[in-house]
Amino acid sequence: MTDPMINIVRLSQEFEGFIALDALTMSIEKGEVFGFLGHNGAGKTTTIQMLTTLARPASGTASIAGHDICADPLSVRRCIGYVPENVRLYDTMTAAENLIFFARLSGVSEPKRRVAEVLDLLDCADLSAVRVGGFSKGMRQRIGLAQAILHQPQVLFLDEPTSGLDPMGIKMLRDLIGRLNTDFGMTIFMNTHLISEIAKTCTSIAVLSHGKLVYHDRIEAVTARYGDDAALEELYLSLAPQGRLAEVA
Repeated sequence: MTDPMINIVRLSQEFEGFIALDALTMSIEKGEVFGFLGHNGAGKTTTIQMLTTLARPASGTASIAGHDICADPLSVRRCIGYVPENVRLYDTMTAAENLIFFARLSGVSEPKRRVAEVLDLLDCADLSAVRVGGFSKGMRQRIGLAQAILHQPQVLFLDEPTSGLDPMGIKMLRDLIGRLNTDFGMTIFMNTHLISEIAKTCTSIAVLSHGKLVYHDRIEAVTARYGDDAALEELYLSLAPQGRLAEVA
């Protein structure tokens, strides 16, 4: 049996005495498209920040492709890509100029060739010579995704990737995620506020509530248990904290 691509062991985080993540333990296999659900403040973004080595855990640890996030953060960064909710780009530069700059920072060989290849892969070649300052949220997300995969990562982290997108933008992003997973074997870890996208995109899910893991299973087990198209929404509402809006973020 192969080791999981992402292995999390009692990962915890706290801020001035507030426990943001409480001993999270779970594993995600290679090739999974994993969906992370939870109410606002549940600890999902905190989890991604630690897994991508942007924040150090208070206790516990995790490994990505066999590399420990605390003991070997540089190796972790080499094998992951990350698209935050709000993609940061240089507005006065074109899409290609932004991507070439980031490719060089990542040590990508032949950065111009690789950028052209990735833009073509993501159907963004027409944006190459356009300054990103005038881009819509969806266009920025696509360039952010291009930036995240320039170095051909094994694992791709997406934090609220559909936030602010219109239905067409959501569908395009969903299709891109599917292609990256099926054609290139990327393991994908995704936070999202759209339960419907989890059902259409993910192979496994977990639900976080007040920093604690309350559910983790494969998507077919969820649908088998609930038996209809509203399965994930029913699951989430049944696990959501009492007295709060049933809001996924």
